[in-house]
Amino acid sequence: MKTTFIKLIVLLFSLGLYAQTGHIMQGVGSINMSMGGAATAQPLDISGAMHWNPAAISVFDDKILKFDLGFFFSSPELSSSLPSGLLYPAGTFGPGTPASPATFGTTEDDRGMSYMPAIGMVWGKENSKHTFGVSAFGISGFGVTFPQETNLPMDMSGNPNMNWDPNNSNAINWPQGLNGFGHIESDYMLLQVSGTYAYELTDKISIGIQPNFNYAALELNPNPIAPPDLPASMGGTGKGYPKVDSTPAFGYGAQVGIFYDSGNGLKLGASYKTNQTFGEFEFDNEYLDGTEARDVNFQMDYPAIVSLGLGYSFTNFDFALDFRRVLYENTEGFEASGWEFGSNGFPTGAVKGFGWQDISILSVGLQYKGINKLPLRIGYTYSGNPIDEELAFFSTPATAIIKNAYQFGLSYEINDNWRVDAVYHYGDSDGATEGNLLSPMNISPNNPLGKIPGTSVSYEMTTSMAMFGVNYTFKKATKD
Repeated sequence: MKTTFIKLIVLLFSLGLYAQTGHIMQGVGSINMSMGGAATAQPLDISGAMHWNPAAISVFDDKILKFDLGFFFSSPELSSSLPSGLLYPAGTFGPGTPASPATFGTTEDDRGMSYMPAIGMVWGKENSKHTFGVSAFGISGFGVTFPQETNLPMDMSGNPNMNWDPNNSNAINWPQGLNGFGHIESDYMLLQVSGTYAYELTDKISIGIQPNFNYAALELNPNPIAPPDLPASMGGTGKGYPKVDSTPAFGYGAQVGIFYDSGNGLKLGASYKTNQTFGEFEFDNEYLDGTEARDVNFQMDYPAIVSLGLGYSFTNFDFALDFRRVLYENTEGFEASGWEFGSNGFPTGAVKGFGWQDISILSVGLQYKGINKLPLRIGYTYSGNPIDEELAFFSTPATAIIKNAYQFGLSYEINDNWRVDAVYHYGDSDGATEGNLLSPMNISPNNPLGKIPGTSVSYEMTTSMAMFGVNYTFKKATKD
């Protein structure tokens, strides 16, 4: 029974997850999302408190169970362009043949809906200095599904297609035989299971600690971490990059925090989530034709996060402001960039890592409690972009960059035991992330990334989500 329950939880959290600030969820649960993710110093619900500041669960004096499920829609668009003549110069197919025209195209994602689950429980007791909690949150993820381009300039034998439309042909999604990636699909999710403990040092100051146990799964098609099978002219058979099915990895880490409640409305909080260290993904690769490819391993940790929070409550309002710093630059799997080189000193075509930069996140939220049993909330989240424009090409499978996110939420308090919550989210990338197409064949001392002059690759997206939650407080019935 226990094994079945664990499998059910993993299945629920692996149905689909799409992060928005880098590959990090901006918030957890309906209430925390509706406050823009701000909860480090304003714990309005147990999920937000456990996720951002373990010390903050000390404000809850009851046994509380919370479950949320979000329905997430995204619309990433991937574009690329080639300059005139790059595909084939004038005269390539005989005297008088014109050069290929400039090429541009956009591919829309057809991934569909993803799910965002969160479940947590807290045990608190009035006049006790100790508060405990457990949680299972989907805290990170990315995923895209970009179909292979069908409007092609030539067939797989190299014969030109004179009827193709160069103004609607996305080169990065051309088949691998035409030096594109073909169908691009990725799916990454991270489930974090945590135990939380908070201790009240005084009636105003609490500290907390939270050990974390993590499960991640990653699928890549094609898999750029593996070296491709090169064309016959270069000693290979031309099978290109392999693909890999969903592969698991396990990790661990911790979070510590401190929370101050003045008793007069002002609240302060700070927390530090350590780097979540993972074992390696062991990729069992195969080529698109089903034949086996060389297996490779890849480690991708979850970055350390520093959170500072300010909260203030007055009359019918609760205000929350959080500032976070996400430390990608020292995180395994994100700090490295560029191409792998073989023992012969030549590039293999395999990618080292994403090469992401540290980012800052600002979350702000306001709750209004002036309507009986119907609190209303608005929230906003601003996030930096971890992707360096020079390295945009390497992050094509992970385009989940949302710069501005807007939320509106509400709750309805049915009685002393039951409450239902809801939030609507809309986000946008505020323009495209853009860089050059890169090729290991173009690497030189003055061009270490292998930029292809005159080319471009870019991606942008919008997101929307509806999330619903149920909160149950275990209160004993009282007799008149």
